[in-house]
Amino acid sequence: MWKQILTYLYLRKRDPNEPRNIDLKFMHGMNRISLLMFLVAVIVMIVRLITK
Repeated sequence: MWKQILTYLYLRKRDPNEPRNIDLKFMHGMNRISLLMFLVAVIVMIVRLITK
């Protein structure tokens, strides 16, 4: 699971033998966006809890 997350965030190089097609590229893009949005929401919630 961690390898997949690091790959989504471009912190790890992709496997050169991995098949590439447009559907897979879009799926990884959507997963990357949703993961970043989740992290931003968690950070906002933590900041709101601390500042109250």
